[in-house]
Amino acid sequence: MKRIHFLILISLTALLAGCVASKEEDIRSWMVQERNQTRPHVALISAPKQFIPEPYTNATAIEPFSSLKLTQALKQDSSQASSNGALVAPELARRKEPLEAYPLDSMALVGSIVKAGQPVALVRVDKLLYQVKPGNYLGMNFGRVSKITETEITLREIVQDAVGEWIERTATLQLQESTK
Repeated sequence: MKRIHFLILISLTALLAGCVASKEEDIRSWMVQERNQTRPHVALISAPKQFIPEPYTNATAIEPFSSLKLTQALKQDSSQASSNGALVAPELARRKEPLEAYPLDSMALVGSIVKAGQPVALVRVDKLLYQVKPGNYLGMNFGRVSKITETEITLREIVQDAVGEWIERTATLQLQESTK
């Protein structure tokens, strides 16, 4: 009886092994068939344009790399640098005022009064109150107070532009409403 069971078990195993092999064979043949039928789609590249060189027609003009042109440009730069230096030189020679140690955005205009016929602004910096008159300096950009009204202080600042030249610009400090 054990032999019969053993023989049946072996025959079933052989039968199953035959089925698995045929399934794998079918899959492999299908994959080969699909691979042979599939063709990649390749888009054609257009032909490159023909390069046509342009003739140089400015041969009679001033050569852009001539030493004469370079020396003229250097002279012009040096004269501009001296005029720009003249704008900031007096500012560097004078004694700094206390409010020049703070940037304008850290200051707040909290009020204004008229003292001896002259407008005086009240500016708060680091919880301290300062009196500012026209001609005083504020901020870190050589800002000189040119005008004081009830609602703002107008300054003339000297700053460097993107090229590094010193220029004048106008800045204002607006009256700040108390939030307390």
